[in-house]
Amino acid sequence: MNTELIRKKLEELKQVAKDSGLDLAEEIGVLDVKVQASSENEAVWRRVELARHPDRPNAMDYISRIFDGFIELHGDRAFGDDPAIIGGLAFFNGRPVTVIANQKGRTFKENMFRNHGMGNPEGYRKALRLAKEAEKFRRPIITFVDTAGAYPGLGAEERGIGEAIARNLRDFSQFKVPIICIIIGEGGSGGALGISVGDKIYMLENAIYSVISPEGFASILLHDSTKAKEAAAMLRITSEELLNFGVINGVIAEPEGGAQNSPDITASNIKDVISRDLDYLRRRSPAVLVRYRNQKIRKFGHWNE
Repeated sequence: MNTELIRKKLEELKQVAKDSGLDLAEEIGVLDVKVQASSENEAVWRRVELARHPDRPNAMDYISRIFDGFIELHGDRAFGDDPAIIGGLAFFNGRPVTVIANQKGRTFKENMFRNHGMGNPEGYRKALRLAKEAEKFRRPIITFVDTAGAYPGLGAEERGIGEAIARNLRDFSQFKVPIICIIIGEGGSGGALGISVGDKIYMLENAIYSVISPEGFASILLHDSTKAKEAAAMLRITSEELLNFGVINGVIAEPEGGAQNSPDITASNIKDVISRDLDYLRRRSPAVLVRYRNQKIRKFGHWNE
């Protein structure tokens, strides 16, 4: 039952109680709770829709606006190149940085080529290769996360997708350079985690970040794929909720209606955050960076009653 229908039933019940003098407080209370829950579900689902909006800016849209002289590097030096995960060198305010990102397409053809931003093992190994190079030459690492998850295909499993992501989690936690991660759309499961271990993790206002998609949660745990809206609310996947839980360091504002309404403004907001944090993180010694990064990671999952 959708929100509008529940509201209509609630108003009808209130009118019946008023006209007849019957005590329907309990029934009205039940419907009130349903209206509130349904409204919350709709609000969260609106965020999911914005995170997946076909016109939402992708990683290259931001890279071209935030960095100068981006040079993409290819290949993992083991199997091949993965267009779903891009990376390379660029300048940020005149200083060299390494940029790594999930890259989605916009047209059907582009999405087929980019595999909808779902990385294969070689993509995560490429990301690791570029991160190691960044550490060697003391370049900060900036990552843009936008994927529904790592690609779950047979070939990816055969080539060790789980091992590739696990190795990234381990090694990114130890790199002795500043790492800033920004979730710009979907942050799904291990596919997102493979390039989002950093000193600072941010989400755009209408991005989502979750261990599983709402549809997957609804199918597996609720046994009903049509309950994706309820699942999205249960998962607590919005930027504000994840900030309250301490999973991310901050929320980056978007224009009214979503980032697609003004990529330039959104990119400028992201650039301001990166500029502020790089100035701060550069002043920390490599040992301090690693120590605080690992302390933050170890706090995840702790629950105090």
